[in-house]
Amino acid sequence: MNIDRPSLVASDVDGTLIDHEERVSARTREAVSSVIASGTPFVLATGRPPRWIHPVVEGLRYAPLAVCANGAVIYDSASDRVLSATTLDVDVLAWLAELATDLLPGAGLAAERVGASAHDAATAQFVSSPGYEHAWLNPDNTEMSDEEVIATPAVKLLVRLPGATSQSMVDALAPHVAGKADLTYSTNNGLVELAAPGVTKATGLVTVAELLGVPSTGIAAFGDMPNDIPMLTFAGHGVAVDNAHPHTKAAADEITASHAEDGVAKVLERWWS
Repeated sequence: MNIDRPSLVASDVDGTLIDHEERVSARTREAVSSVIASGTPFVLATGRPPRWIHPVVEGLRYAPLAVCANGAVIYDSASDRVLSATTLDVDVLAWLAELATDLLPGAGLAAERVGASAHDAATAQFVSSPGYEHAWLNPDNTEMSDEEVIATPAVKLLVRLPGATSQSMVDALAPHVAGKADLTYSTNNGLVELAAPGVTKATGLVTVAELLGVPSTGIAAFGDMPNDIPMLTFAGHGVAVDNAHPHTKAAADEITASHAEDGVAKVLERWWS
């Protein structure tokens, strides 16, 4: 679906808004600045937790609202406040952990928790079991036993199986977790993420639109991975970058240039030139 100038612009971060060196290009920054100057809200919609939003803020030179943890957390980066969080309770975490380790032998578990702010020192925000092999550098990690990982409500349970594809993990888990948790992935490198049922980037955008007092029907959204599909199909205009996963491209209204070629900026410039 094509729309006139959007009421709100939402963009995924990794693989979409930032380049392969995790930088916001000058062209993308200028395009986003034009959106903001027009009075149209620009928000982030990412799998990242709040504590990993600050580098994007620095790159944009603007502190937006952010849908974090694939929709489970709404974060105000300007005031460094977590506005809302939807968690998996400990009983559900225990059930999911048992299911994952039974169906995916050798898998490691981790949990993403959330405090009152991005750097709430009172909360161990990322915790993992000894068998969890990180998919990327995570200096914030606190290692603990399997039992301790699932002993506190979490916004995400992460399951990591090195050597597997994330899609194969989804295929194994999806028939069992349908309706009990939301299952997705943002890398195909043997990592899947589980959140409370019905929690996606799309539901996060509905919340943000309500907070900002803008219609949710005129959203333009950008993404690259399967965790972006709900918001691309929900948005009035869903755009996949050229480096996107094939499933994400299939769900989009438009394919733009890759994240390394300012794909987001090229679309925004059509509305704000």
